[in-house]
Amino acid sequence: MLSFLKIAALSFCLLIASQAAAVEPFAVKDIRVEGLQRVEPGTVFATLPFRTGDTFNDDKGTAAIRALFALGLFKDVRLESKDGVLIVVVEERPTIQDLNFVGTKEFDKDNLAKALKEVGLATGRAYDKALADRAEQELKRQYVSRSLYGAEVVTTVTPIERNRVNLTFTVIEGEVAKIKSIRIVGSKAFRESTLRDQLDLDTTGMMSWYTKSDRYTRTKFNADLEILRSYYLTRGYLEFKIDSTQVALSADKQKVDITITVTEGLRYVVSSVDLRGNYLAKDEEFKSLIKIAVGQPYNSEAVAVTTKAFTDLFGKFGFAFAQIESIPEIDKATAQVKLILSAEPARRAQVRQINISGNSKTKDEVIRREFRQYEASWYDGDKIKLSRDRVDRLSYFKEVKIETQEVAGTQDQVDINLAVVEKPTGNLTLGAGISSTEGLTLQFGIQQDNAFGTGHFLGININTSKYNRVYSINTTNPYFTAEGVSRTYELYQRRTRPYTTVGGDYQLTTTGFALRFGIPFTELDRVFLGVSAEQIQIESGTSIPASYLAYADTFGYTSRSYPLTLGWSRDDRDSLLVPSRGQYQRLNSDLAKAGDAQYTRTSYQFQQYVPINKQYTFALNTELGWGRGLGGRPFPVFKDFYSGGLGSVRGFAQSSLGPRDVTGAYIGGPKKLTLNAEINTPFPGAGNDRTLRLYGFYDAGNVFGENDAYDFSKLRTSTGVGVSWISPLGPLRFAIARPVRAFSGDRIERFQFQFGTAF
Repeated sequence: MLSFLKIAALSFCLLIASQAAAVEPFAVKDIRVEGLQRVEPGTVFATLPFRTGDTFNDDKGTAAIRALFALGLFKDVRLESKDGVLIVVVEERPTIQDLNFVGTKEFDKDNLAKALKEVGLATGRAYDKALADRAEQELKRQYVSRSLYGAEVVTTVTPIERNRVNLTFTVIEGEVAKIKSIRIVGSKAFRESTLRDQLDLDTTGMMSWYTKSDRYTRTKFNADLEILRSYYLTRGYLEFKIDSTQVALSADKQKVDITITVTEGLRYVVSSVDLRGNYLAKDEEFKSLIKIAVGQPYNSEAVAVTTKAFTDLFGKFGFAFAQIESIPEIDKATAQVKLILSAEPARRAQVRQINISGNSKTKDEVIRREFRQYEASWYDGDKIKLSRDRVDRLSYFKEVKIETQEVAGTQDQVDINLAVVEKPTGNLTLGAGISSTEGLTLQFGIQQDNAFGTGHFLGININTSKYNRVYSINTTNPYFTAEGVSRTYELYQRRTRPYTTVGGDYQLTTTGFALRFGIPFTELDRVFLGVSAEQIQIESGTSIPASYLAYADTFGYTSRSYPLTLGWSRDDRDSLLVPSRGQYQRLNSDLAKAGDAQYTRTSYQFQQYVPINKQYTFALNTELGWGRGLGGRPFPVFKDFYSGGLGSVRGFAQSSLGPRDVTGAYIGGPKKLTLNAEINTPFPGAGNDRTLRLYGFYDAGNVFGENDAYDFSKLRTSTGVGVSWISPLGPLRFAIARPVRAFSGDRIERFQFQFGTAF
């Protein structure tokens, strides 16, 4: 039997060889193509290695067939000849008409189609079984990245008319594989539980539905290994190493067990820090930047901070290519390490050009005007960092990255490349509160921080509260002048009724227009100058507060004023949404000498954020308000400060603190004091996620009359807990408060919240 098969195979090969040898070379008189449906004939003619008039032989035929198959468009290719005419007979591959996904819940179908396109499978392209197999593997890889190891994919090919096919990928996703255990073997200096707390991956917990920290991915695991390595290196374990890692998947592909084996080594103490190399004769200046503590355990973070500070200082003097190397000299006998910081400044550099990428919406001008490093000037590391920070503080971008690139063919020139990732800069703000007297109140606002990519601000705000209705529109040009002077226009109308325990239909209507200019004095400080024109109308009705009637009877129901504004602000917080360090101050003063209402009004706000450690932040907020009447007139009741509720003293109803008149109305006062203290902590089960935070707070504050002193004994105080969440819909903030010091008649509101969203 075996001999028969060998003879048959040999006979078949001889037959093919005899047929191939039967083709005698001939001159090609014409070329025809048969079997084309969608492929252009020109594509075939351009691929053939011969033309009319050329001599055709076996080698050229073989090359032609290979070239046509390489196009990936044909399932079969044959060459025939008749009377000097070469006939190319092709059978086209089916074209993919449509891609369908069935059973996909974890991924958006458009994202899956995009992933398949990257492996060569897409609508309009030729169908290839090998590509379909690759597509199945790519889909499985996508699901593995989400810890769905048991996902199964079945491909169905449905032929349709005109040599086309529809592809359907049916997916059975299965259950997500959860991390069952994480073991760290070999740790002696620290508890295993302490080390696990440093990792972002975790076993299933109360908040795993949100953090997804119990889903294993290789990327997250590698990041956690670096976190673990950093934890040891910042605590003196200079020789720490990870010996092995083991990730075991259960038989049902539902559970993952992780084992990390480590060797800690000795804990080294820094014996000395020496400088070596060229420090531009500024050794003392460089030594002042050293953050490495002699006599303390080795800290890789302190070493990194020091070398970066050295690099930045060299950059300040124009040395963009400075090389700083930290060389540890270990003495195992004494468990000490001597650190040598070796520096080579290389050469001074000049900035040739600044390149900006990633800003598909924001105009180049908006970004370039924030730069303090200029083209064709000496490289300055401080100015480059400042430029990067200023662009980041625009809050138009999710990411801002800057790097220095040497210019090829030169010795002393660099290019500065700034890459940004834009984010939505429009905000739809919604606020809500629940009160026993007001019920549900809503606030609505739309603002665009980067209108049409120009950097201009445009805002519209509407407040539909039962007691306060606000309609306003304002716009700001941050670069009204080339020097960075901003200009703001604001048009507004406010209709308010002070809080009272009985109903009433009176209201106070304020209509006004304001023009303000912001003048930068330093990189962090800005002074504001402005003028406003206001008309305040007291509209009488039932239950109108006696204080309003008294003011109207003396000075009239309509008052006009033209206050001048002087303000100042300073902001060096590290983040606008989730600050962990830095300070914010704002001072604003109005002086109205012209018009019916004459007064002066000043407010000051101070915020301080102090990082306790990587996870905990202490925040302090202080607000102070003061006002008085001028020209022998009392302070206008419609300019009073209010306190209570979110943003001031939580646990008390909005704007319900301070003096009340004989009708029981809350009329506020010309003096205000608010103190807030918060401790921000990770939400239980959320790991190190800073977008979801739990905070505890203590508030104190009140409003005082014009003739009253700031009396700390009359401050209302409260304490409580809350949740801050930068959700996909925008910032949300909840608070549950318990008054600590309250007085008879105070209106308590224990639960308050506000939220916003982005578009």
